Parts: sequence; structure tokens; C-alpha cells
Amino acid sequence: MTEFIRTPDDNFSDLADFTYAPHYHAWQDLRMHYIDEGPRNGPVMLLLHGMPTWSYLYRHMIPKLVAAGYRCIAPDHLGFGKSDKPTDIHWYTIARHTEVLTSLIKALDLMDVTLVCQDWGGPTGLAQAAMMPDRFARLCIMNTWLHHEGYEYSDGIRNWNQSWHSGGRFDLHCPDVALLLVLSAGLAGPEVIFPALAAGQSPNFKGEADSMYRGFSAPYRGLPDSAFNGYRRFPRSIPLDSFDNGHGAGQQLHYQTLLNWQRPAYFIWGCADNVFTEEWGRSWATRMGGTFDPIQDAGHFLQNTHGHEVADTLLARIDGEP
Repeated sequence: MTEFIRTPDDNFSDLADFTYAPHYHAWQDLRMHYIDEGPRNGPVMLLLHGMPTWSYLYRHMIPKLVAAGYRCIAPDHLGFGKSDKPTDIHWYTIARHTEVLTSLIKALDLMDVTLVCQDWGGPTGLAQAAMMPDRFARLCIMNTWLHHEGYEYSDGIRNWNQSWHSGGRFDLHCPDVALLLVLSAGLAGPEVIFPALAAGQSPNFKGEADSMYRGFSAPYRGLPDSAFNGYRRFPRSIPLDSFDNGHGAGQQLHYQTLLNWQRPAYFIWGCADNVFTEEWGRSWATRMGGTFDPIQDAGHFLQNTHGHEVADTLLARIDGEP
């Protein structure tokens, strides 16, 4: 029996910009949440988040995609969003996240899928396309990676990894990393965010900053420290110097497999990202024979800040297919 914490539904009751009906997928003794919007017979968009977000990240994109006739499925990884949160930090592995996502895809029997992925949605989601290519029609890849021999990790990602180890900036009781989404969106500066993070106190945000902060903090509001272990595990799973970490060998296999991808691959990239740089995104797109659409003023969480533009760009690319 896996020990877990389930976020109360009341935590999400004040999210006026994310009122979608919840759906749940059972995996072993845990419950995975997902959004399922749009026509049931429409082509599928599988929208995958990473760290430290949840399906709320796609709130600006889902209405546009549904209006265009797509069925949008946006799951929350276990440990995130409305999904159950195992309390044992060692429960969380990239291989297990990947396995759970595979089970959801098979349970819903998703076909003709457009995979939309960013951050850890890349290693977990692109694995699905590599393992089950017949289920996928195209890929939309944003600010992510697959580990492989010769990949050069940026200073940004190395610093992010170190900040979650003992003595790092995020080595905190109940780390309120929802603050980072407000920071990355330019709605508050580091002089506001980092003291609040260290003190464990939320600033008195107003307007858009308040709405965004409430959205990304909702899954953990009022929960004990062990609910945050999904957060903690992702950064520590980056295979910086060892294939043994973060399912690195599996990532390399999927990377090599997808170099032979024969269907459309659209790279949409936030170029103001010091973690996954524009140079890396362009190089990867070239290797896969994909297109590359830069959004110069977007950072790592481009769905959060430029969701409308991302959706429009993706739909235009699909409309241009033969």
C-alpha cells in the first residue's frame, strides 16, 4: 500500500480561470487526475507538464485548441496538481512516471495523438512516442530535452539541480515554488520572490500575479512537507553525470529512436530560457528534421506566459500539413 496525500477539492474552488471537470485514472492504489475537454471523437492533443507545474499550465491553450476541434487531455503527474502525492521521495522515478503515463494512454486508447510536451513532459512523453509510435500523429516539443551521450547541460540546469540538494535555495520545509512561476512571468522581481520563499510567506500579490500564484500553489496549499516530495525528486533526477540517474539510459534510447521520426515534429521554443537554450532547441530540431518557431521573449514556461501564441503557432503548423 502506497502512502499518499490527496489534495482537498476545496483547494481548487477559487480558480476562476480553470473550471474544467476532473477525471481520474486508477494506477495501482493511486489516482491520477487529467483534464478531458473537447469533442470525444476529435483528434487528440496530449498536453504534458513538468516541474513545478500541473495541467493548469495549459489554461490559455486549451480553449483555443478545443475551439479548433481538438480533444485536449492534460494529465497531472502523480505528485502534482490534483493527482495523488506519494509521501516517499524514493517512490518518484522517471521510469515510474513514464509507466503511469503509458497506462493512461492505453486505458483511454488514445490514437492519432498530437503530443505537446515541455520540461519533464519531454522525457516522460517523448518516451511514449518512441515506444508506441503508431498512436502518435505528430510532436510539439517545447523547452525540454532527452538525455544522450554528448548532451551539454547548461549552467542554468546545473544550478537548478544543486539548489535542491542540502543547503540549496530550495532545501526548505514546504518549498513554495509557485512563487517561481510569478517570477518567471515577470510579475514580481527576485527582491520580492526569494525573501518570501526563504521565509515561507506569500507576498500580497494583486491582479494577474495573485491569480497565477493561487493557481500554481493550489495543489499544495495547507499540505504537510511530505506532499512536496514530487517537487524535490524531479530536479534530483537530472542525469547530469550518470546514466543511472533519471532513467538516463532509457532517455538515450528514446532520443536515438526519435532521430528516425518520420512524422511532423514542431519545435516551439521560449528563447529567453537559460535552462534549455535556443541553441539546443535549434540543434535538436535540425537533427529530427523538424520545424523551429522561436518566441524570443518567452522563457522556460512559455505556455504560462505565451499560451495563446503557442496554440496559434501549433495550429498554423498543423493546418499547413499536406
